[in-house]
Amino acid sequence: MAGSGRGAGGRVLHSAQAEDVASASNFRAFELLHLHLDLRAEFGPPGPGPGCRGLSGSAVLDLRCLEPGGAAELRLDSHPCVEVTAAALRRERPDAGQPEPEPVPVCTRPFSHYGQALCVRFPQPCIAGERLRVQLTYRVGEGPGVCWLAPEQTAGKRKPFVYTQGQAVLNRSFFPCFDTPAVKCTYSALIEVPDGFTAVMSANTWEKRGPNKFFFRMCQPIPSYLIALAIGDLVSAEVGPRSWVWAEPCLIAAAKEEYDGVIEEFLATGEKLFGPYVWGRYDVLFMPPSFPFGGMENPCLTFVTPCLLAGDRSLADVIIHEIAHSWFGNLVTNANWGEFWLNEGFTMYAQRRISTVLFGPAYTCLEAATGRALLRQHMDVTGEEHPLNKLRVKIEPGVDPDDTYNETPYEKGFCFVSYLAHLVGDQDQFDDFLKAYVDEFKFQSVLADDFLEFFLDYFPELKRMRVDSIPGFEFDRWLNTPGWPPYLPDLSPGDSLMRPAEELAQLWAAEELDVRAIEAVSTSAWKTYQLVYFLDKILQKSPLPPGNVKKLGETYPKISNAQNAELRLRWGQIVLKNDHQEDFWKVRDFLHSQGKQKYTLPLYHAMMGGSEAAQTLAKETFAATASHLHSNVVHYVQQIVAPLGS
Repeated sequence: MAGSGRGAGGRVLHSAQAEDVASASNFRAFELLHLHLDLRAEFGPPGPGPGCRGLSGSAVLDLRCLEPGGAAELRLDSHPCVEVTAAALRRERPDAGQPEPEPVPVCTRPFSHYGQALCVRFPQPCIAGERLRVQLTYRVGEGPGVCWLAPEQTAGKRKPFVYTQGQAVLNRSFFPCFDTPAVKCTYSALIEVPDGFTAVMSANTWEKRGPNKFFFRMCQPIPSYLIALAIGDLVSAEVGPRSWVWAEPCLIAAAKEEYDGVIEEFLATGEKLFGPYVWGRYDVLFMPPSFPFGGMENPCLTFVTPCLLAGDRSLADVIIHEIAHSWFGNLVTNANWGEFWLNEGFTMYAQRRISTVLFGPAYTCLEAATGRALLRQHMDVTGEEHPLNKLRVKIEPGVDPDDTYNETPYEKGFCFVSYLAHLVGDQDQFDDFLKAYVDEFKFQSVLADDFLEFFLDYFPELKRMRVDSIPGFEFDRWLNTPGWPPYLPDLSPGDSLMRPAEELAQLWAAEELDVRAIEAVSTSAWKTYQLVYFLDKILQKSPLPPGNVKKLGETYPKISNAQNAELRLRWGQIVLKNDHQEDFWKVRDFLHSQGKQKYTLPLYHAMMGGSEAAQTLAKETFAATASHLHSNVVHYVQQIVAPLGS
């Protein structure tokens, strides 16, 4: 459904009229009632046609015409890799009974480098209120949203693997659709796989039909980017009353050990804070190492990187972040990608509320400090006045929303939500407000205007005080002016963890090392985020005086030889900024072991900004690993290593 255009309280939503320049579709002309996919997966060599790897079958869209003057065509988002071979239309007019589907013409029109329009022409225009069913027969092979991995690219290296990644505008290369977060619908799917493979999807129910077919149904409406499929050598293990972990057989024991019993605690805490968890199951799929994200919040089935299997549950906050999306992003969604902060800023705030309840304010403030450091690094690279450093980003026609991805919607968005909580002045009241916000706009897509109007109506005293216009903190400034956040939440509860790390980093930055003072500081009991914070401070002070980094690595082998991905990233950045060439091999090995975008891009930036030896390392490593990476990551690394015009 395109959304009722009204909140639960009957308010008319600004998002009901919002455009989405990233969609080629006429999504305002129709209500999408349901989508059904019937697909067969083939694992073969790359290439077009039968016998090659691909997904083939049909997509069926149940629609209702909304256009007051009728509509002569249905226009969907698609991609050149999606080969539509036939289209059929069945109209459901009250005076015509249930006619048989009739073939209708279909054609494509240019749109952008990341997609095209697929146009289905109607023999006679449909009229407002008319229901119709459109069936598209198609095949998709190689494309940006359907990622095929050879056996050697998986963790087990036994069987090939395929998965889809929809965010932001990639699912148009998986199936023809209204590829905009403004449209939500229910869906079902029947997936046929080869012998020995298992299919999983972002759906409420999962049912095996015979030896090779799997049926899925999602009963709640979701946007197209959250429809996700994975097929591979997969097994599962129960880790809670409503949660299973899925992984390749070689990873399942580690996945169960890492998350057994903890996911339910995260879910239950989220429910207390933000209202019922409406999606039924919450399962986690551990992806192959090339998966480009820490996690992807596909409802009912979060996709996560195997980098989370740290062995000590120290990276559990990534799962908390994805769980928080169950309310912010999946249930209440940004209406277009220029408002991405509504998904991610709220989710960062919700993640940190959950972690405060579970782990205490000191831990949460320490983790938030690492997030603030990432925002600082980003703005130092781009310059604070860069147009992407505002919450409401104007995405120009033809610009891929993925190309606007950065830390700002996450961390500056978190600061804005924290500022609103500061205005309220009472944590319980603000928690109640967030619960009311989710209830008001559940299953809807919204703009910042919808949220902020609801905020001011919910707190009429703040509205009377004109808190939206406080000089220097105007809501309009938060949304539309680039730069450092006008308000930073107080992180002083984390001082007990941060101060020792800051003082130790200062010791290591000295020209003459005070070995006795350094040895007096024991880091053996420090948690991962305290070590991360320490390394962030070392990175800020780098390059260190000659010899200090070598001594640092020798003093703390649990850092310099860590298997924890967050520590490996920071150590790699420190090694590169200090041109500590004897540890360059650790950077190379880390980039060979995984393809997460947030780990990969900073290291390539550091290499290309470093010495000639570091630049050579970048080019050699990229040449060796490009075939293992997601297409988006390849694109971004190419821009770093060999930018156009260079």
